[in-house]
Amino acid sequence: MPCSKRFPLPPLASIPPQIACVTDYESYAQERVEAGSWAYLNSAAADQLTRRSNRCALDAIRLLTRNMMPMRGGHTQLDLFGTTYAHPIFIAPVAYHRLVHPDGELATALAAQAMQALMVLSTLSSIALEEVAASTAAPLWFQLYLQPEKAQTRTLVSRAEAAGYRALVVTIDAPITGLRNAEQRAGFVLPGHICAANLRGMPSPLAHTAAPGTNPIFGSALVQAMPTWEDLAWLVSITRLPVLAKGVLNPKDAEDAMAAGVAGIIVSNHGGRVLDTLPATIEALPAVAQAIGGKVPILFDGGIRRGTDIVKVLALGANAVLVGLPIIHGLAAAGATGVAHVLHMLRTELEMAMMLCGCRNLGEINCDVLWQP
Repeated sequence: MPCSKRFPLPPLASIPPQIACVTDYESYAQERVEAGSWAYLNSAAADQLTRRSNRCALDAIRLLTRNMMPMRGGHTQLDLFGTTYAHPIFIAPVAYHRLVHPDGELATALAAQAMQALMVLSTLSSIALEEVAASTAAPLWFQLYLQPEKAQTRTLVSRAEAAGYRALVVTIDAPITGLRNAEQRAGFVLPGHICAANLRGMPSPLAHTAAPGTNPIFGSALVQAMPTWEDLAWLVSITRLPVLAKGVLNPKDAEDAMAAGVAGIIVSNHGGRVLDTLPATIEALPAVAQAIGGKVPILFDGGIRRGTDIVKVLALGANAVLVGLPIIHGLAAAGATGVAHVLHMLRTELEMAMMLCGCRNLGEINCDVLWQP
C-alpha cells in the first residue's frame, strides 16, 4: 500500500545544537522529504540485511589507543592520480539530489568546495554534469553506468572530459536494479520535474514485462546487453582519465578489473541496494586489499557514519572513503550548509581518532590501531 500523504517541512534556516553527529541529521531529513522519495533513497534490497550488516560489522571492530606520540605537523592529506586532497572523505555518487532539495547537486557541490572534499557525480544526477562542474571549484569525478550502446557511453565520457572531471567511476555491481521492497511498498515514482539530466535525449532502456511461465530476468533486453570485462577494458582504452571500478567484493573481480586496466578499485556492496545477504563492505575489504597488493588505490563505500569508521577502514587497506546517505540527509535538512556540516563533523572525528591512536598522518594508520583480542 502506498505511503500516506504527508507534507514535508522546509529546510532548516540554521543548524540546531542538538545535531552533534551525522546520524542526528536523519530525523530532520525525513521530516523534509516526501515519503516515497525517502523510501527510494533510504531503502535497500529485500530484507535489508546487508545494509544493516554494513553498520554492525564496523561497530564490531575495536580501536587501540597509542598515547603520548608526537603530533606536530599532523595532517590528513592524500595523493590520488596526481591530485592532493585535503582529507580522505569523498562524496559518493547518489542519484537525484533534487528529490531532497531544490538546489540538488549544485548545493552538494558548493559544500564540497567549502569543505575541500572530492565529489563523485552520479550518471543519474538531476542536474547536468556540465552545470555542476561550472558551479564549483571542488574536484569532481564522474560515476558512469556503461550504456547499452557504446556510442552513448562514449558521449558521456567525452562530456565528462570536456567539463573537467578528473576520473571516471564505473559501477559494475548493478547491471539490474535490486528488488527494494520498501520502495515498492511506498509506491515511489520519479516526480515529473526531476529526470536523469545527463541522459536527456538518449534512448530509454527497453521496458520488459515477462509473460507467465517465461524468464522474468534472463529474458529481458537489459540482461542481454549486460557489460562484461571486455567492455570495461574498452572504456579504459577510449579515455585519458583514470578509471575506477566500483562495486568490488570478490577478490577475483578485483583481479579482473586490474587486468582490464583500471586505475583504482572501490570496495562496495552498493549499500545493499542490489543484492541482499552480501557481506558487509568492511568484511570484504581485507581479501580485496590482499588481492590488489598495493598495485592500485582502494576506496571504500558502505556505512561510514563516524570518524572512527574511517580509521578502521584505512587500517584494513583502503586509501579513502565515500560517504553517501549522510550527505543526502544533510542536504535534505539544511541544503549546502547541512552537507558542509556533515563533512566537517566527519573530518573532526577522523582527526581526533587519529591523534588518540597515535597517527600523525594517513600513512601511519595500519593494523596496529586495531584491537586484537
